[in-house]
Amino acid sequence: FCELYTGTLNKGEVLAQLKRMVETPELTPTDSEFFALAQKIIELQKTLETDLISLNENPKAFEIFGTENIEEGAKKQMQTAMKLPISVAGALMPDAHQGYGLPIGGVLATKNAIIPYGVGVDIGCRMALSIYDIDEVFFLENQAKFKRELIAQSNFGAGNGFRGQYKADHEVLENTLFHENELLRNLKDKAWTQLGSSGGGNHFVEFGIIEFAASDEDLNIEKGTYVALLTHSGSRGFGATIAGHYTQLAKKVCKLPQEAKNLAYFDLNSTEGQEYWLAMNLAGDYASACHEIIHKKMARSLGAQVLATVENHHNFAWKEQWNGEEVIVHRKGATPASKDVMGVIPGSMTAPGFLVRGKGEPTSIQSASHGAGRQMSRTQAKKEITTTDFKSILKDHNVTLIGAGLDEAPMAYKNIEDVMAAQQNLVDVVAKFTPKMVRMADDGSRED
Repeated sequence: FCELYTGTLNKGEVLAQLKRMVETPELTPTDSEFFALAQKIIELQKTLETDLISLNENPKAFEIFGTENIEEGAKKQMQTAMKLPISVAGALMPDAHQGYGLPIGGVLATKNAIIPYGVGVDIGCRMALSIYDIDEVFFLENQAKFKRELIAQSNFGAGNGFRGQYKADHEVLENTLFHENELLRNLKDKAWTQLGSSGGGNHFVEFGIIEFAASDEDLNIEKGTYVALLTHSGSRGFGATIAGHYTQLAKKVCKLPQEAKNLAYFDLNSTEGQEYWLAMNLAGDYASACHEIIHKKMARSLGAQVLATVENHHNFAWKEQWNGEEVIVHRKGATPASKDVMGVIPGSMTAPGFLVRGKGEPTSIQSASHGAGRQMSRTQAKKEITTTDFKSILKDHNVTLIGAGLDEAPMAYKNIEDVMAAQQNLVDVVAKFTPKMVRMADDGSRED
């Protein structure tokens, strides 16, 4: 421990890795300092497995989009998810990478069952886009003003929020679940404090230039370029606590073999299943409220008129129809892409993002990627990417960055053009968004 602490990892990172390793030892990389210990934990856990729910050894096949750029660990996790007795259909998006439970970029349809880790820790994490009546020239000539408002109207970092007179109000806080559910009642003050903030990890608030190659009648936007605000964040500590609580509860009532334990699920007709379903939906509404507050504050501070808005979430579960039956569709890091549904797929802080319209492709369970996807783990990025290289790529792309750690450097992400090429049958591109001024958590920290 002392050797690790004084080496490449600080004390907090060591403790975080130990916690993840104990909870999911099977995901410990072979080059990790904890790999040998993780293997011993796996062996011990297997000896303790009794009265487990059986997995289907002949699961249905699932579609993989952009398979050549997806790591084997993500494919293996999706294969495991398809073995669940509740699984109906699955798909892997081209930005997929290994995660907890379902892989990030995994889509899973289940029969009357909900998987907390199939939704993810950051419940309701989403993209929100506001297109302004501001042209690129005005933005370029007033960089200081935009930077000042970006800092003033946003709040980042694990545990951060607003105090006293700076707290925001929103009708989401009046939801009766805050009184009916003890867990949610105890989280209300935290939810109020963090309302309108963005957290850590890969969350951002950024200004950019959005280009419409053709006019769009649905959005009532003429061909041309506009300044736009794009935000990415979720339900903060509120959603993370809900996810943690109900994941542990699911593991107690749903005993699965070691390889599938993080896919523990609730029958949707059970008390626990209904509790989680309602809490998940509230967390999604809360995440949406956070974006609404950020976007209203920014438009007001800039004196800008909002011409159009688009919002979509990508860590959630929906009741949908599949082959004539109702299923629960989990999209963990995947964008809803039903016919004509709008969404935003970002690249990185130096790569373009895309405003898209879904095609309703059945083989993807009407889904698309939620971004470029990581090609480096956070630990790997910190080890391999230098500050000099990071600053150089920002300069090359004329991007102003406020905050962020090396783990969020553009090089840690896949090529967004490759990702978009792999999902041409899933979405149509409506416009291209180019980041110009990005704010993230100062230390690149994870969500709290």
